[in-house]
Order: sequence, then C-alpha cells, then structure tokens
Amino acid sequence: MKRTAEARWNGGLFKGDGTMRLGSGAYEGKYSFGSRFEQDPGTNPEELIGAAHAGCFSMALAGALGKEDHEPESIERKAVVHLEKEDAGFAITLIELTTHAVIPDITLDEFMVFAEGAKANCPVSQALASVPIQLEATLDNA
Repeated sequence: MKRTAEARWNGGLFKGDGTMRLGSGAYEGKYSFGSRFEQDPGTNPEELIGAAHAGCFSMALAGALGKEDHEPESIERKAVVHLEKEDAGFAITLIELTTHAVIPDITLDEFMVFAEGAKANCPVSQALASVPIQLEATLDNA
C-alpha cells in the first residue's frame, strides 16, 4: 500500500502561500506562514499530523478491542500537536492524545491496556516515535 499527498508553495516564506492535497482527493486546503505560526485561516502540517494520528490511533484501538470481543460503540479522539521554537529552529515537541470511548463490559484498567497498546503500535505513533506522546483516556461503560 502506498498513500500520497502533495503540497505546492508559491513565493517566499513570510508572504507566500500554498495548498496541501491528499492523493485521494478527500481534502485540499490552503496553508501559509500565518496559518502555521500565527492564527490566520488555513491548515498547517502539524494539524494534518494530528488528524492522521487521531485517526490511526482510533482504528488501532477499535481493532485491538474487537479482537478481544470488546466492540466499541464509539471512540472520540483529539490530538494536540505542540510546535515550539528551539535553538535549531521549530520542532514538534509533544503530542497529546485525549480519548473518550464508550465500550460495554470492560473495566477502566482493561481499557487502559488496550489504549496504551494502540498508542505504541499504531503506524503513525511508530512514525512519530521521536516525539513524546501523552495519553489521557476516559471510559463510559454503557
């Protein structure tokens, strides 16, 4: 399997702008210096990394739970990607994953084992292994 994405940048760093597009065509969005480092409209690479991480983690968690007959009703995930200025430039310094799940007939301790396993084993987590990843998970036993 190969997945693609494309980006185009026009102009210099501060006054230029560009677009990022998923190979599937499911998303195309504008980005700029202002949307990445300030609060201007548009997307940025870190936001897309967060979306990819949230989606990957949710699927990994659902798959692991399903293998053990703990079919989730829902998994809500939020990823916060921290981009900070360091001596050598900007770096992603932390990813916070917050999860809320509705899963019948499972204890919080059991759920946390699955959540930690998904955090460690989803392909996006593995690709981001050089970045600290914090997990906060809550469970609603429906």
